[in-house]
Amino acid sequence: MKVEILAASVAVSGPKGRLQHALPGGITAELAQQQLVLRRRDDSNGQKALHGLSRALIANAVRGVTQGFEKKLEIHGVGYSGEGKGRTVTFKLGYSHPVAFPVPEGIEVRVDRQLITVSGCDRQQVGQVAAEIRDLRRPDVYKHKGIRYAGEQLRKKAGKTGAK
Repeated sequence: MKVEILAASVAVSGPKGRLQHALPGGITAELAQQQLVLRRRDDSNGQKALHGLSRALIANAVRGVTQGFEKKLEIHGVGYSGEGKGRTVTFKLGYSHPVAFPVPEGIEVRVDRQLITVSGCDRQQVGQVAAEIRDLRRPDVYKHKGIRYAGEQLRKKAGKTGAK
């Protein structure tokens, strides 16, 4: 893994890719004994918040370029499925037409029958793509059909009772 400190940003590169994070005003970075240290201009509440945020974002970048991030989604419903071809994933989700989802650069989407795995080195982008895929057919609380995160629990709602 390699860390570069540029004028107002920190670039991290590793086996999974390269990420760059811009540092906000008042936050500086320096390398000291194989550790990246962030310093803030003063102890005001705004600077403390930006210091913690920058530290967390850079830590996520380091983890992303070394290990990567992934989110798993499940497709539930009779006849619901997904199929990946190249940089496009095509879903059959109970609509009158198949739904094509273009996969952005830096993200890999694997579809294995009813299981979708979204992976990449940028944590924010992985979560965003997983949320966009989930929004193609949100889980239905009445019939439990749709795309949901792996392990997501839904409480089934009772339908309407018949009128007399």
